[in-house]
Amino acid sequence: MEELLSTTNRRDFLKSGSAAAALLALSASPFAAFAKDETVQLTILHTNDVHSRIEPFPMDGSRNQGMGGVARRGALINKIRSEQKNVLLLDAGDVFQGTPYFNLFGGELEMKLMSDMGYDAATMGNHDFDNGIDGFVKQLPHANFPFLVSNYDFQNTALKNKTQPYKIFKKQGIKIGVFGLGIELAGLVDKKNYGDIIYQDPIAKANATAGLLKNDLHCDLVICLSHLGYKYKEEKVSDQILAQSTRNIDLVIGGHTHTFMKAPEDIKNLDGKITTINQVGFAGINLGRLDYFFHRGTGKRVMTASVCPVH
Repeated sequence: MEELLSTTNRRDFLKSGSAAAALLALSASPFAAFAKDETVQLTILHTNDVHSRIEPFPMDGSRNQGMGGVARRGALINKIRSEQKNVLLLDAGDVFQGTPYFNLFGGELEMKLMSDMGYDAATMGNHDFDNGIDGFVKQLPHANFPFLVSNYDFQNTALKNKTQPYKIFKKQGIKIGVFGLGIELAGLVDKKNYGDIIYQDPIAKANATAGLLKNDLHCDLVICLSHLGYKYKEEKVSDQILAQSTRNIDLVIGGHTHTFMKAPEDIKNLDGKITTINQVGFAGINLGRLDYFFHRGTGKRVMTASVCPVH
């Protein structure tokens, strides 16, 4: 489907959460004339780099005091699900490491709580290898959602056939293709922890996977869960470079750099079309929210976005 509008100042659009209100707010666009039953609203919720933050930050005078916490995030997610028909909940990696809960339980609690919150998919971050490949595999039975990674070759490891390169979700007639990209582990993770995993060029893999999802499998929206990082000063693949160097990706949900983006960033891809990048910090302090409104007849779409603090 063709993108009609992707705003630069989106945070104020999403006060009511209803398709009708959003379309009214976009009265300058042709969508203003569309009847509500001609549109499908898709709500994408996302986190990244939660790092085993189960409880809120302590009230100790620190910058993040009182923020985050799984119970509050779960309540916020449930509230949004009660208001919206079509919701996808995604995570961009580094589920593990950062609090004593990981040291004590090795990731079991994180997987169980993400399952309880109804995550639809996640990708893997470098810290998800902190207990080695076997340590991650041991916790997978506690996850009732898939881990999506398209650019790691797990063939000669215990993770063989334990992840998927992509997954397609269907919501009210809309097909959403989601795939994952992992960061290069060499130099970032101890070799003994990632073993015989072969890192493959993320841009080449992204182009191949996004092309498959958009052109062959006819997805209306293609989402990349990326743990590459938002941007770097040095020459290194980032979400910005990924967006510029690919086709067919509509949205990059990022992680790794713990970037608190106040609003998503739109970047022109190789075809001159818009790829949107978003990332919402770390530790579950924020829940990202993007709402896409698809018009059934024309295939046009409008997107609005907001950052939902968890407190």
